[in-house]
Amino acid sequence: MPYTEQRYFSSYDHFGIHEEMLKDSVRTLAYRNAIFRNKHLFEGKTVLDVGCGTGILSMFASQAGAKLVVSVDMSNIIGMAEKIVRLNGFGEDKIVLIQGKMEEITLPVEKVDIIISEWMGYFLLYESMLDTVLYARDRYLVDGGLVLPDKATMFVAGIEDGEYKEEKIGFWRDVYGFDYSPFQEVVMQEPLVDTVNREAVCTSIFQIAEFDMTTVTVKDLAFASDFKLKATRADQVHALVVWFDIGFEKNLEEPVHFSTGPFSAYTHWKQSVFYLKDTITTNYGEFIYGSISSKPNKENPRDLDIQIVYDFRPANEVERHASHKQRYLMN
Repeated sequence: MPYTEQRYFSSYDHFGIHEEMLKDSVRTLAYRNAIFRNKHLFEGKTVLDVGCGTGILSMFASQAGAKLVVSVDMSNIIGMAEKIVRLNGFGEDKIVLIQGKMEEITLPVEKVDIIISEWMGYFLLYESMLDTVLYARDRYLVDGGLVLPDKATMFVAGIEDGEYKEEKIGFWRDVYGFDYSPFQEVVMQEPLVDTVNREAVCTSIFQIAEFDMTTVTVKDLAFASDFKLKATRADQVHALVVWFDIGFEKNLEEPVHFSTGPFSAYTHWKQSVFYLKDTITTNYGEFIYGSISSKPNKENPRDLDIQIVYDFRPANEVERHASHKQRYLMN
């Protein structure tokens, strides 16, 4: 197994990352609500939990009436999941745990009725775990079966963030009297994962991608989208922020949704912030046009190569014009 893959899977061995995810009540309760409010879909069914971690989703599914849950994870955390699942009264006739790569193992069943997975990463697609879910879907899901969640939507907006941009990027102009400006370009290439204050958002919101888990292909995950952002006040745009919403919708009598955006409750995904070379000074109602694209990095497909192009040209004010193409690496 390549070192990058070993590093990825071993990062989930430690309890800390699972503690963070379990304490994310927005995330965990959304899954529980989607399962418990639609128990009729789980009763007597065979369920596959892809990337089961500590087994929380598997136990939800079994509690909801699943006949059998097959729980798969490559990480060594599955040893702890086994202890937890058995401690809570779920026997091997209810939950079967398998350690291994989804693409390499053989399941004890030919087909499953439902696939559940918490596959989302920063910027939705970071770490490329969705590829594995889609493999499982194509290999094991019965015709008409469910993938939960089944909908993911990505959004972009402009934010005012001058103070932090100066702290993060401007800092390199003068480091104890020395010019460290070559570092600025390097720092700019790395998106910041952080919580954005809703008051910082100073443009309209634009949808840049939508994925339906029942039909999306791995090829579709490399996407490109134009955007058009309207300034909602006179301000300065220092960065673009991207987040995603998740939906449990198909065939559910009670759909469940949650958002990782700046206008919603905190989640461990936070938001992804992309600082711009220019500071764009806007008046209310002016538009920033641009595009954003994302694709897996060639050297490490779990990383993302992201490109943002922006163009701002207010009429008769050349001094405020700003346009640039920037590349980022999410790693």
